[in-house]
Amino acid sequence: MAIGDALLARARDIPVRRAGRSTRWTTVGLGLVVVVLAYLPYVAYTTVTDRLVDFLMLLTMATMWNLLAGYAGLVSVGQQAYVGLGAYAVLQLSDWGVQPYLGVLLAAAVCTVIALPTSLLAFRLRGDYFAVGTWVIAEVYRLLIVRDGDLGGGSGRSLTTLSGLDHTLREALTYWVALAVAVLALLGCYLLLRSRLGLALTSVRDNETAARSAGVDVRRAKRVVYLVSAAGCGSAGGVLLVSSLNVHPDTAFSVQWSAYMIFIAVIGGIGYLEGAIVGSIVFFAVQEIFANYGSWYLILLGALAVIGAVWLPRGLWGELRARTGAQLFPLRYRVDTPVTAATPVPVER
Repeated sequence: MAIGDALLARARDIPVRRAGRSTRWTTVGLGLVVVVLAYLPYVAYTTVTDRLVDFLMLLTMATMWNLLAGYAGLVSVGQQAYVGLGAYAVLQLSDWGVQPYLGVLLAAAVCTVIALPTSLLAFRLRGDYFAVGTWVIAEVYRLLIVRDGDLGGGSGRSLTTLSGLDHTLREALTYWVALAVAVLALLGCYLLLRSRLGLALTSVRDNETAARSAGVDVRRAKRVVYLVSAAGCGSAGGVLLVSSLNVHPDTAFSVQWSAYMIFIAVIGGIGYLEGAIVGSIVFFAVQEIFANYGSWYLILLGALAVIGAVWLPRGLWGELRARTGAQLFPLRYRVDTPVTAATPVPVER
């Protein structure tokens, strides 16, 4: 047996894992956090759950943008297109007799269907042209909605099918739907990145040319991520409608949504699922503390974005991960007993 064959045979016996004992405890902790959050409407005022709905909505959007840019290399400033389309999808489905809370989930399917032909156009662009092109596409969808009188045109419309519900019950249901959408977004991205497609996306992120030469279908991988991102942003748009009970094209299709997504991802850490959570917490805290300071609030956000981009290029979670190795969502493989130079390798003569 050759030395190379012996090394290969020994490598097959090396245990490789993704999750350790500490990760299992982390999973239990995350599950408990979700349970506590789900119980919150029974013990907290509606003002608290209302603010958490905004937080969960931003978390969903940021998770989708982080998946799109951090793993597929698709920097989009037009994901507000699917936020607006998701909101209007819930409104249209409500007109057809669909319960609005069910419509939030169906809005994901509607946005996925719309995103498929949209991707055929958007993927003809690359780099900066792709980013600008997605913004243009979002504006086109906004103008189409403005011209639709049945959906309220440029004046927007109200969602009236939830007006018969008790106010407290409606607030609780809205909160639970927002929580479910955020949890499904994180869980869906985690399962996607642990699949074979996730491995392909990692190779695309590291070196697209090398991934293509190794046989990875780069265009297919990017399209799947684009569709998943559209579905998540569409559900977030549906949450936006059922929480505010009113939709306006200039608000639903505002580029501020993409600006928020980008800020959260940059601060938290692009390419880390945990980065969306950390970035959302930071953004939400800054918003709550400094929102009443007018333009100073925007200046502070801009300063934080510059600091994050220059001094923390890996984001807060990226820096923490580099220093401590901490992870909430284990995606990388770990070798339990790595082979070293001192490890004897049996060689048959």
